[in-house]
Amino acid sequence: TPTTYSGESSAILLALALSIYQLFETMSTSQSIKKEAPCSDPSFSRRGDSMQWMLGMILSSVFSLVYLITPTYFIVATVCAIFQYPTRTMSFAFASPILFSALFTKPMNGSPTLFRWLLPMLRYFSYEEILECSTENLFQSKRPYIIACQPHGVISYCGICGKIAAPLQIQQHVPTAVASSLLMTPILKNVMGIFGLIPASSSSLKKHFQAPVTGTNNDSIASRSVVIYVGGIAELFKSSRKEERLYLSQRKGFIKLALRENVDVIPVYLFGNTSVLTVVKTGLLANLSRKSGVSLTYFWGKYHLPIPRDEKCLYVRGLPLNLPHIPEPTDEDINKWHDIYCGEVRRLFDKYKEKVPMYKDKTLFID
Repeated sequence: TPTTYSGESSAILLALALSIYQLFETMSTSQSIKKEAPCSDPSFSRRGDSMQWMLGMILSSVFSLVYLITPTYFIVATVCAIFQYPTRTMSFAFASPILFSALFTKPMNGSPTLFRWLLPMLRYFSYEEILECSTENLFQSKRPYIIACQPHGVISYCGICGKIAAPLQIQQHVPTAVASSLLMTPILKNVMGIFGLIPASSSSLKKHFQAPVTGTNNDSIASRSVVIYVGGIAELFKSSRKEERLYLSQRKGFIKLALRENVDVIPVYLFGNTSVLTVVKTGLLANLSRKSGVSLTYFWGKYHLPIPRDEKCLYVRGLPLNLPHIPEPTDEDINKWHDIYCGEVRRLFDKYKEKVPMYKDKTLFID
């Protein structure tokens, strides 16, 4: 009867709502990235871990799918719009998400609530971090920082996890410098923009470092600091599960900028970035990727799909290099501090690689 059907439907909806509530309660109560105390009910703990793992895989895959599909979608939609295929109305409807993103939106930093929803990614990647310099001590300095991260990887999942797990001060105030082409790519700029992006050009970074001091000293230092992926898109194509290669020997511009602008440099090593995804390194799309600054080539992970592998990610932040302020640095100055930076990167890799199973037998090469 209708009454019975209504009662059954209500019961099903109620059970579904309670399941979803339990799922996200589990998600929100495991914000710590360290190992928790054993649960009194092991079966509940296992269920919670499984749900978090599944959510982490889904959330992580969203980023890789968007990164993979958006450039292709953009090209196909543009061609369809130009030739009005199959019809003018349908081609416009197909391209409308790109048009809306390009014309009416800009990258917006994510809120603490959004980062809380992304917490299952930490469980999926078994994320841990080692901070040789605490965040509290970090921003007691009188100078901003270049937080120099390597390796880039196909998508920096270790860097993403670091942002999700970071204290509010870093989440809300420290942006990441990226290629201008990424900031102009519709949809991609909105999805990746939640992590706080600025152009990586020298003029943009110089303006960022010289921004007026506002708020507390700690917030001011954080807001004038920046995350830079030193190897850039070129380093993406050095990603390998067998060996670790950094595109670094000729990357000295960030050292020169830091010396000029009285900015210190902190090395960060992102273990796991080069193993969670595998990329096609040759061919036309790979060459276009290198020139455009955006990955247009195919990559894969779990099940040979664009799903990142659930392998351990370890974020290691070293100590500040204590660069001097040299308004007009010579080549000798730049080479000296670049060598010191390379030495610190190698030290971090050699000291902590034993903590990550995929890296125990890897040797670091600096190209």
